[in-house]
Amino acid sequence: MTVSYTDLASRPLLTQPIYEAGRPIEVVAREFGLNPSDVIKLASNENPLGPSPLGLAAAHKALESLHLYPDSGCTFLRERLGKMWNLPPNQFVVGNGSNEVMLLLAQAFLRPGDEVIFGSQAFVVYKLATTLFGATPVEVPMPGYRHNLKAMRQAVTDRTRILFLASPNNPTGGVDEPSEIVALAESLPDHVIFCLDEAYAEFLDKTADLLPLLRSGRKVVITRTFSKVYGLAGLRIGYLVGSAEVCGLLNRVRQPFNVNLVALAAAQAALDDTEFLKRTLKVNAEGLVQLATGFQKLGFEYIDGRANFLAVKVPGADAVFNRLQRQGIIIRPLRGYGMTDWLRVTVGTPAQNTRLLTALAG
Repeated sequence: MTVSYTDLASRPLLTQPIYEAGRPIEVVAREFGLNPSDVIKLASNENPLGPSPLGLAAAHKALESLHLYPDSGCTFLRERLGKMWNLPPNQFVVGNGSNEVMLLLAQAFLRPGDEVIFGSQAFVVYKLATTLFGATPVEVPMPGYRHNLKAMRQAVTDRTRILFLASPNNPTGGVDEPSEIVALAESLPDHVIFCLDEAYAEFLDKTADLLPLLRSGRKVVITRTFSKVYGLAGLRIGYLVGSAEVCGLLNRVRQPFNVNLVALAAAQAALDDTEFLKRTLKVNAEGLVQLATGFQKLGFEYIDGRANFLAVKVPGADAVFNRLQRQGIIIRPLRGYGMTDWLRVTVGTPAQNTRLLTALAG
């Protein structure tokens, strides 16, 4: 009898969902016979202004040292983050995107039989991280595609190990009241780790302040990314903020040299790029208004989000997604999240937003 690779594979792997990324510009251009320069991508919540200029300059400089391994301890970036957060450097773990630090959290703390709580229309990586290590996902319904924090708290059992919450939430864009997030974190029993995913936090006027809880010894961690507001998505770099103890444990499972030299240099420099940050936030705020106004005129329902994207309900969304690709516009269908006829649209430049709205009206 022949034994297949599937027969040999870890059992949790066989039911592991697959992350579906936004389609690359070059792939869509080739498929539909388009010039790549004429294709716009509004699918993956990338920064339409490009990368931080300070980050880009640092990346170019770092290329001169590609014969060297990166600093495996991410020393200087952690020191810079420590100054920004007013915390010691040993309370940060840097990863290959914030996705990786969430996977490290799952790897360090999940076993078969454990449970992980998150919203039913929350970032799919929470489920990926849970099932990969044999734990059980507990998906709490999201009425109106918004978190029900009370229901999430009620879902906690003796088997719960991690509760993931993103605000703003991806892919819906909904935001939770900061005081209610803090109250949820305060209410959790000591065996539950609260992970607040703040991938889009920079777009908010006010975020939940979990640092007092962190300093008091509560089991809270915060994740952030350089992919969105700083425009470094292609370099894949993010980080986790937590206690020295949890960061020490995560560093035991973190791979050596998990973040490349160019990403480290760019991220450190981007943190000082206040002008780019201001410009990004201005363009994004104006773009949210432009898209929302356009959706209203078209008669489309949308979720009033505060990140750099909006979820919009469009009749025949799958067909619209394909039609827009043929016109050189890439957006993101949300059928995989159980949101039939919903599309996620990244805020682009004013011209890109206009092009999308015109195409939707056609």
